[in-house]
Amino acid sequence: MSSVAMSHRLGDLTDWFSGGTPSKKKPEYWGEDIPWISASSMGGSRYFDSDLKITTEGLEAGSRLAPKGSILLLVRGSTLHKRIPVGIAEREVAFNQDVKAIRVKPELIAGQVTDELYLYYWLKANEQLLLEMVEHTGIGAGKLDTKRLQNLEIELPPWHEQRKIVTTATALDEKEILNSHINQTLEQMAQAIFKSWFVDFEPVKAKIAALEAGGSEEDALLAAMQAISGKSEAELTRLQAERPEQYAELRATAELFPSAMQDSELGEIPEGWTIAPFLSIARLDTTSVKPAQDPEKAWEHYSIPAFDEGATPAFETGADIKSNKYKVYPTAVLSSKLNPHFPRTWIPDVQNPDAAICSTEFMQFVPLEPQHRAFIAGMITSEPFQSGIMIRVTGSTGSRQRAQPKQVAAMDVILPKSELRAVYSQHTEAMYRMQSKNIWQAQSLASLRDTLLPKLLSGELSVSDAEYQMTEEELIPQEEIN
Repeated sequence: MSSVAMSHRLGDLTDWFSGGTPSKKKPEYWGEDIPWISASSMGGSRYFDSDLKITTEGLEAGSRLAPKGSILLLVRGSTLHKRIPVGIAEREVAFNQDVKAIRVKPELIAGQVTDELYLYYWLKANEQLLLEMVEHTGIGAGKLDTKRLQNLEIELPPWHEQRKIVTTATALDEKEILNSHINQTLEQMAQAIFKSWFVDFEPVKAKIAALEAGGSEEDALLAAMQAISGKSEAELTRLQAERPEQYAELRATAELFPSAMQDSELGEIPEGWTIAPFLSIARLDTTSVKPAQDPEKAWEHYSIPAFDEGATPAFETGADIKSNKYKVYPTAVLSSKLNPHFPRTWIPDVQNPDAAICSTEFMQFVPLEPQHRAFIAGMITSEPFQSGIMIRVTGSTGSRQRAQPKQVAAMDVILPKSELRAVYSQHTEAMYRMQSKNIWQAQSLASLRDTLLPKLLSGELSVSDAEYQMTEEELIPQEEIN
């Protein structure tokens, strides 16, 4: 095997595949469990999920599966004017016609010439070269010509050197990927609690069932505690003995739920709860600023996933931002105006209350009671609220639908007592804070990776030097090196 770098044409190393879009006029093609990757879901470095999913019938009618391990590269879209979305499929995923799936020829992997991971990192390291190749389509979208891409010359170092580079770069990606998975779990946990308490009314129904079975008020309270905690009666007894403060907190939460239901215009709801417009607990704010007029100011710029920066916030300076933005309030909850991103919410970690802005493709809701911010976020992502948004949209079907913020703010919602909203927020606020921390860390990791990769692949920086920098950043433990 050669010990020096060998030059290869990208097209000679790889096979390229095009995807497609099933007809959006046929609902039977959409909404099952096959992630469908398009520009709007190409944030981060690994692709395993998407807001839009298709059915097996939709796959057969108009799309294609990219095998696990494929490189997915966006070759058409407005995003290409700013960045080159590229990543690795972590599972089989479908993809649209604006994306190419790239596989290294099997015999070249077997012969230890190269593999998808190394070529993925080569593409990441050469993003500036690819940006210079982007052509204008005349309708605002950018385009990468496949033939020009396939004619690119790649210097491939020996296999063992490729493996060292891949291992080093993957250490950065894996932390970013782990953060993404953690955030998904945190989001699911917060949504599950909201659904149990405020949509399915499980603690209330547990009390009602206990009373209807002839139990006492104490039995009803115990049943609600079980519904809230997921613990059995025996486990609650142990909790009372071993962690009395936690037991007392759980009991106090259970006491906040009523033990009867009442009729309302939205159906049966817990006794004492009310129906009121969403704006009665959160105001819609559209305060506009012009960052370009204040170039000395650093702005925290939060971007909608369907636009500039994938699934993570971006940081830019005022001088880089030309269009109007919304001023972000420290207690705000941000939600996308765009379908299919309606369920996406952000609780921004705003350090400077006078220096945060967001895209005007957000809806910004500012809680009237700041301590209830997590409750506002939970309500926005709940199924009843999302259904309400969907009947208040404009635009054609698919990703170009937009929510109507004023109509959303005026929607009637079910409101529990203020004390219960506060308890839910106390339970889940830490989850949202952790999500924000993970998002910003992912941004830092991506920046470090993008700095190190070109130097690694060019030989300007050795693997050991890169590992030292990563250790200095506390991204990998010293014992994991070597």
